[in-house]
Amino acid sequence: MTGNTDTKQRLIDTALELIWTDSYGSVSVDDICKAADVKKGSFYHFFPSKVDLAVAAMDETSKIARASLDKIFSASVPPLERFTRYADFTCEMQADVAKRYGQVCGCPLAAIGSEMACQEDPIRRKFDDLSTIKVRYFESALRDMVAEKLLPEKTDVKALAQELYAYLLGQLTLARIQNDLEPLKCNLKCGMMKLLGVTEKATRAA
Repeated sequence: MTGNTDTKQRLIDTALELIWTDSYGSVSVDDICKAADVKKGSFYHFFPSKVDLAVAAMDETSKIARASLDKIFSASVPPLERFTRYADFTCEMQADVAKRYGQVCGCPLAAIGSEMACQEDPIRRKFDDLSTIKVRYFESALRDMVAEKLLPEKTDVKALAQELYAYLLGQLTLARIQNDLEPLKCNLKCGMMKLLGVTEKATRAA
């Protein structure tokens, strides 16, 4: 059982790395099996298709991020600070990944989703599901900001959370396209604070 579990996880980890650093379309099942040192028959034992493996890889990246998100967006952290910490975490993670792979990789969900969501409905649905989970972290922090009168009571929390998430994905996608993290480091936190209507003074205090 352990051997099977290890083989399945190796396929997921390898697919995530190859698709994230390159693209879904350019990576074949044979490429994944070769890089994972797994026989092709074993691949199909665990995954009916490459799409199913891609969905599992998307789940994996969300699972990896969840522990950090739970800590960053903990109710014990002041709500504005949750966003500043998240911006810092995102830039640090992207820098670590760029150092490991020699290129800026951006958001793995956006990389797979933007390429394949229109062609493969399971990938689109998984992107939507995992995006909803992340947006809920934003919504929770925004509700707490409203409760602490850091945002107007009439704030549309759901709409603002979606706007922040879209801004995040846009910045990460630009970083990947330009293969440059400097704009992300300069713009991500500042842009999120502008969307929140927060002053520079309040940002420093957070």
